[in-house]
Amino acid sequence: MANTSGAIARITREIAQVQKNTDLSLAVAVRDSDVRHIRALIIGPPETPYEYGFFEFDVKMPKEYPIKSPQVRAITTNSGRTRFNPNIYNEGKVCLSILGTWRGDPGEEWSSAQGLESVLLSIQSLMSANPYENEPSFEKYKKEEPNPKAYIQKIQHETLRISVIQRLEGLLGIVKDSTSDCLHTSKRARIKGAFSPAAASKLETGYPNPNYKPPLHHSSSSGSDTPPPEDQDQSLSPASSVHEYDAKATFADLDEAQWDPFADLMKRRFLWYYDTYLRTIEQGIAQYPGGRTQFKRMEFEFPPNTMDGHFNYPLLRNRLIAIKTALDAEQKDWTAQGLRHIKESTQLSAQLAFQFTQSALKWNNNSSLEISLPDPANPFLWHLTLFGKPMTNLDGGIFQLTLAIPTTFPDAQPRVTFQTPIFHHRVGGTTGILVYFPKKDGEIAEHLSAIVESVEDEEETARFDPRAVVNPEAFELYWGGEEKRKVYGRRLRRSARESGEEVC
Repeated sequence: MANTSGAIARITREIAQVQKNTDLSLAVAVRDSDVRHIRALIIGPPETPYEYGFFEFDVKMPKEYPIKSPQVRAITTNSGRTRFNPNIYNEGKVCLSILGTWRGDPGEEWSSAQGLESVLLSIQSLMSANPYENEPSFEKYKKEEPNPKAYIQKIQHETLRISVIQRLEGLLGIVKDSTSDCLHTSKRARIKGAFSPAAASKLETGYPNPNYKPPLHHSSSSGSDTPPPEDQDQSLSPASSVHEYDAKATFADLDEAQWDPFADLMKRRFLWYYDTYLRTIEQGIAQYPGGRTQFKRMEFEFPPNTMDGHFNYPLLRNRLIAIKTALDAEQKDWTAQGLRHIKESTQLSAQLAFQFTQSALKWNNNSSLEISLPDPANPFLWHLTLFGKPMTNLDGGIFQLTLAIPTTFPDAQPRVTFQTPIFHHRVGGTTGILVYFPKKDGEIAEHLSAIVESVEDEEETARFDPRAVVNPEAFELYWGGEEKRKVYGRRLRRSARESGEEVC
């Protein structure tokens, strides 16, 4: 007989372990009503075709856990249309020996010594630089060979299109006008805890209905699908079918649509990785400038368990820029929403006003940072002036930043943006967004300390983490060896010097 209370206690510990871990590529969430049902996010590893993609999974712990392995289903599948890996199928199946979904060698099967984190790391390991070799009997092929190279290239395109762009468009309510190439933001942009028809259908977000059966692709004799019209997103199939109404499944689908635990995390990470996404797209445009080159179907792909489509990097660039514009508008709207909170005298507005007063007393007598409110009555937008630390590459610098606080704080986290240009491996070259790590994300005072620490970034305490790349060029110089580090230092000193001149 299963030890239910012991299993629940272990599951709770394992969830907390992943949440407290410093691994920036894993995230898990669970609702109090059912700790056995876990939502997991795996961010694609750098230097792979899955780089910085947002791949989500449903993890269900059986009553016999940990004697029996978890049940895992991929939900980043383009509504059941896309197979992202030889081991991650279009209908969500994840083939791994430790999950009992694939035959493995002795010792590779599930054991109670394993847990949630080991399962997620095993799935992440499938997202390799050469996923072609994950298919049995194809292990000998190198990624430079024609077929593996073609497979890598289409995964890279679809990682951007489906797991990043399509996902963020769903979160922000960005819809495509079917009569043109224009993108606009829906008046009913999806927010945490709010239901939207687009979320229910899962077409914008990429979430499949568990009871949805994708239509078979109609392929030509060559084995390739006919590409959709240029102004039609490949993720939307013209095919439709009639299903018998299932009240239980419909209710579960609506319930899932209202729960999106990684919405804010994905928005913030999108801003982190924006420059990397842009660079990948520009490289793709150079290779496929026309936007109509068909994907090559691999020997192990059979409809509907395939990744079919065509390259269209120019359209991806337009959609990526539209997402960035929408995120900027969302951040600007926080200030207006903050005024409503102040008018209604909400607890959050009072707390932020108090935290600003306390922080001003601490920092405005400090030589490294000064803080103020552009609107003295609105504590949802802070202005920061950061002074470069003497005897460092920042010496003499005077940098202006904004700290924008969402009205759902701390569930959604602030965004810190440099208004003064700076060449820094922690600051986005295009976005100006700052990567920093507060010890307590619910306290603005901790955010301020982390901001200063991240910018000053002492070499002896600097931590190499390719999952925190916000400025690819600066990151490569900073971690590229002694000579490149000197180049980085010169460019940062120039930023500091020019920032001071700008103020004068």
